[in-house]
Order: sequence, then structure tokens, then C-alpha cells
Amino acid sequence: MRGILHQPICDILGCDYPVLQAGMGGVARAELAAAVSGAGGFGCLGMVREPCDLIKREIAEVRHRTDRAFGVNLIPAATAPDLFTEQLKTCKDEGIETLVFFWDVMPEAVAHGNDLGMQVIYQVGSVSQARAAEAAGAVAIIAQGVEAGGHVHGTVSSLVLVPQVAAATHLPVIASGGFATGRGLVAAMALGAQGIHCGTAFLAATEAFAHELHKQRVVQATSDETVHTDAFVINWPKGAAVRVLRSAVTDSLGDRLFGHDPDAIPRHRIADEDGKPIYRWSTDSPLRSMQGDLDELALFAGQCVGDVHAIRPAAEIVADILEEAREQIALIQAR
Repeated sequence: MRGILHQPICDILGCDYPVLQAGMGGVARAELAAAVSGAGGFGCLGMVREPCDLIKREIAEVRHRTDRAFGVNLIPAATAPDLFTEQLKTCKDEGIETLVFFWDVMPEAVAHGNDLGMQVIYQVGSVSQARAAEAAGAVAIIAQGVEAGGHVHGTVSSLVLVPQVAAATHLPVIASGGFATGRGLVAAMALGAQGIHCGTAFLAATEAFAHELHKQRVVQATSDETVHTDAFVINWPKGAAVRVLRSAVTDSLGDRLFGHDPDAIPRHRIADEDGKPIYRWSTDSPLRSMQGDLDELALFAGQCVGDVHAIRPAAEIVADILEEAREQIALIQAR
């Protein structure tokens, strides 16, 4: 029985429950997206700046693993225009129905996706961005609080941002940043959201493409061990802040957490991925396919990292979120 946890956004996306898995860059490949969708949530392939051949293969692999709906996460503001156009065409040709965009709202990107027959969910970090995404033709908004891991586009907490976005737009809102539990799902619904968007919660999933080193660090970390900085900015626009786990590399920044220019950062190769150089201070996080000094890369994680205690299957993570949410709703109703 889906019951109260089946929200209108679920019908828009084609899933049973409003637990959305974030794109998470290279961490979210077919194995993870298929596992989340197969468990009743909404999986998403993180295909930021990836070549179209890889996107095509990953989409086919998800379909091999599940017949449930899933989306593809792209970043128009951080992707070369020609590549982004080809990515959209590939998604259309492969039958993708839902795209998840992030960073600066680009109305022309939404229009292009819509013209190809795909719907767009936009992840934003402010009320003004939410309004812009609605005006551009998005079908739903992901409101990301500053607690989030990975790239963070705002400065306001989820507790404040989510209800403001819900009040400022007419679109379904999904809460992001600090949500990894059933209690969080219930809290998000109380704030006016219809569901939650989870990255850190799935980072240590068995199926995640994150390197074992990254997964172990996530499991061991507490919520006060994250750092908000724009130092890991090679490959992204200047000023693109991220939240990562504290490390020797972040400690070396001292008090200079912000103000880093990607064009001024020396390219110091510290790892490789299939022959491609990976640089210190890049936005790359450690993946299974990488070798090198991976502990010096961006160990993305949000403040809800303290709720992640083990490496386990994504289906278990989804099931536990739903079970705890139902229990909390029952407790509230019984008061």
C-alpha cells in the first residue's frame, strides 16, 4: 500500500514514492539508478559533461536492470553548448522522459528539452531561481539547502528555503540538503515539499560508483566534519561552492575557503581515469574507475552524513526511509 507517501510528484515522475536519488556526478551510474527506481523511488543517472556514447550505454543498462522510470541529470551552465545539445538529443533518442537540471537557470535549456518532448525538473538554491525555473517551463522544483553535499548553489538552510519556495511557486517542490531518513521525509512534507532528493544517503550504497575509499569516509564521518568551500572548482564556473568531507587537503586552505579562481589554479595531476588526468582541486570525486591519490580529491558529502552508518544496498536505504516515515506519521496522528 503506497498510502500517504504517494504524492502527486510520483505521478509526474512515474515512481511509487517521493524519494529521489540525486545525480551526484559520476557516482550515479546505471547500477544505482536502477536499484533506487526498482525499490519504488526515482533513480537518476549523473551524466554531467559525459560523452553521449556513455549516456547511451548507461541508459540501456538501467533498462536492462529495471522497467521503472528514471531520469538523467545534466548541467547546462557547466557544459559546452554543443555537447549539451548532443546530450539532449541522445536522451530524446533513448526515450528519456525526465531531465534534472542544476546550477544557473537557463530558460533556453528548459525550452529545448520541452521542445524535444521531455519534462524538466530544476534544482535551485534560492526563491528567485525557483521562480525563474517555473517561468522557464519546469514541471517541478528541487529546493536545495546549504546543508547539501556536492555542489551547493545557495546559502540558506533547507528548513528556511523549502517552505519559501513552496509558497513562491505553483509547482511541486522536492526538498534537498540534509535529507537521508524517514523523519526527514516527514519533515520535508510538513515544510510544503512532496518528497526528498537524496545524494549523501545513497553515496555509500553498494551500487554507487563511488570509490571504496569515499564510501568508507562517508560511513565514518559525523555531521560536523564537512567543509563548505569553492576551492574544488577546476572544471566548473568560478564561485561554484561545494560541500566536502574535511581532509588534509581542506585543512591546507586554512581560513581561505572561498575566493578561488579555476583559471588561476595550477593543474597538478594526482589521479587518472582511463588515461584522463584528474587534477587536485578539480570537481572530480573518487570513482571506482580512478587510480591515484584519491584521498586528495573532493570527498563530497552533506551534513546528513552522520545518518549514514554502513555500506548497504540502495533498496534497503529506500525501504528504511519509507518505513521510518510511516512510523513517524503514525506517531503524529496518534498524539
